Amino acid sequence: MLKHSHVATRLPAQDLDRARAFYAEKLGLEPVEERPGGLLYRCGGGRFALFASTGTSSGDHTQMAWEVDDIEAVVEELRSRGVVFEEVDVPGFRTVGGIARVEGNYPSAGTGERAAWFRDSEGNLLGIGQPVR
Repeated sequence: MLKHSHVATRLPAQDLDRARAFYAEKLGLEPVEERPGGLLYRCGGGRFALFASTGTSSGDHTQMAWEVDDIEAVVEELRSRGVVFEEVDVPGFRTVGGIARVEGNYPSAGTGERAAWFRDSEGNLLGIGQPVR
């Protein structure tokens, strides 16, 4: 049953207008559909929705990520729009210029990944990844 279903991400937004502005101005994304309390976006073959919520995300883990072909170019473009990337320096894991090398990956996705993370206007932790093949 679920195996053949589409999967879509849902991200909470305490201020849907502020979130809409962030996704438009910083990420260059516009909703493809709207409903009261919700905005639907499509990227590639996937989709995600922002929904009005009084709750907040923990922001402790990646809630959604995009897979890209050129992470440097994407990070540079998003930085030029004002996106601030997370910097991490802990044993075994370090970002350089906002980009980390992540060892290991799913066999169909390569041998590793280069990744970067940022927060949206609502505190959701979002990622960008480029497989290392």
